[in-house]
Amino acid sequence: QVQLVESGGGLVQAGGSLRLSCAASGRTLSNYGMGWFRQAPGKEREFVAALSRAGGSTSYADSVKGRFTISRDNAKNTVYLQMNSLKPEDTAVYYCAAAGYGSARVREYEYTYWGQGTQVTVSS
Repeated sequence: QVQLVESGGGLVQAGGSLRLSCAASGRTLSNYGMGWFRQAPGKEREFVAALSRAGGSTSYADSVKGRFTISRDNAKNTVYLQMNSLKPEDTAVYYCAAAGYGSARVREYEYTYWGQGTQVTVSS
């Protein structure tokens, strides 16, 4: 049983930055691959970024490569998503998830635990 809580969302102008945090409780995250997904209004939830359990392997959606960075601090039981050069099309609810694998997964069905989401809004 893992509980995940996202924080750090908000309203920013295009070109700005935000750092999202995902804090876990109930179980250590050290054995889980972790990921971030997002869902924009009227859109399906989509993959954003993933990180292996030790942080040695990452995957990114093409739309965020070079702008977003996923990282983890297992000692703090926390996962982060640093978002730079934000664009209006990045506007979405962002969800943190823990996978049923130790590797970096990119498919929604590979994840077992989900946070409640945090809103990111990017204005022009």
